[in-house]
Amino acid sequence: MDIKALADKYESYIIERRRYYHSCPELSGEEKETRAQLRRDLEAMGVTDIRELENCCGLTATIHGGHPGRTVALRSDIDALPVKEQTGLPFASKNEGKMHACGHDNHMAMLLGAARILNEVKDELHGDVRLIIQPAEEVATGAKAMLAEGALDGVEAIYGAHIWGVLESGLIDVTPGNRMACCHQFKITVTGVSAHGSAPHLGIDAIAVSAAIVNNLQQCVSRMNDPLNPLVLTVGTIHGGDRWNCVPREVEMEGTVRTFKADTSVEEAMRRVIADTASAFGAAGTLEYKYLTLPVINEDEQLNRIAHDAVVKLYGEEGVGHMPAIMGSEDFSWFGEKCRYIFGFIGSRNEEKGYVYTNHQEKYDVDESILKRGSAVMAQFAADFLTEAAR
Repeated sequence: MDIKALADKYESYIIERRRYYHSCPELSGEEKETRAQLRRDLEAMGVTDIRELENCCGLTATIHGGHPGRTVALRSDIDALPVKEQTGLPFASKNEGKMHACGHDNHMAMLLGAARILNEVKDELHGDVRLIIQPAEEVATGAKAMLAEGALDGVEAIYGAHIWGVLESGLIDVTPGNRMACCHQFKITVTGVSAHGSAPHLGIDAIAVSAAIVNNLQQCVSRMNDPLNPLVLTVGTIHGGDRWNCVPREVEMEGTVRTFKADTSVEEAMRRVIADTASAFGAAGTLEYKYLTLPVINEDEQLNRIAHDAVVKLYGEEGVGHMPAIMGSEDFSWFGEKCRYIFGFIGSRNEEKGYVYTNHQEKYDVDESILKRGSAVMAQFAADFLTEAAR
């Protein structure tokens, strides 16, 4: 099967689908029409084994190969962001205040392109390909919702990729090791004693205590963490006080932790620092902690090799990109609780053509010439994995 030639054949289709989905973005949990249109697109190409999930706007579809074998999955997320688009594109968002600023419109188009390729050569496949169409990635709930409904039951391995605005156009990165950090969310509540601002000794200043906690929490990064492990601890909001001349009783702070650790050591260290710092001033400090995603780590040697070789087979060694690990996160990582996975990045930056903005920016746009490459690598990975698994 000549997957590269088929990707070239379907390039105009892939670009057209990207532009359609870019024009009608839907936010996380609201992707009903997006799912309905994706179903229509799959049915139009002859894919009939389609299942809509009940507890989310997810969809699965299976392309059955002509030979018995394992099942490999390909995933696209589908939700958009609450961003007002300022690209000036003729196919810009028609939904005010909503935009595919993260690039999920491209993911859908590339998955549809891969589906067309694989459906055309399905008689040659040694197993099945399941398409995972996932909602609510931006709020980190979609993957777990799909797992709860058995979307990956029977799947041996899954491939996912993200278009990326800092990686050069034409490059596809499937680097082994750490790729994206986990995302943890926390809320700290500091409780003191209110008093008049002119008599602070009669109260316990929750703002002063909070300032000490914010500073001391960085000890979790610089002195309690292995320096070889990347770790970010950010306090992003702080709210407290009711009046300019009063010592406030309570302060609330929210923030995030990003790391490649999958244990609870950061949470435990934070709890000690918060409680002990507050106690030193006579206040109370509590922590609420949520694990939104796991880290994305390409640690399966077989999948790393198959993905790398798929890129080389299609576009040569010069098509392989090597992007450093990033502290951003992806809920794709939850699929690793069910099966093996590999995650890649597809470069969309082309300074000569003016594609210089990054993901989540109101002017983010991509070099569409790379979309067929994303589809081709996705399809090649699936075909090669099934062939190898059948030996």
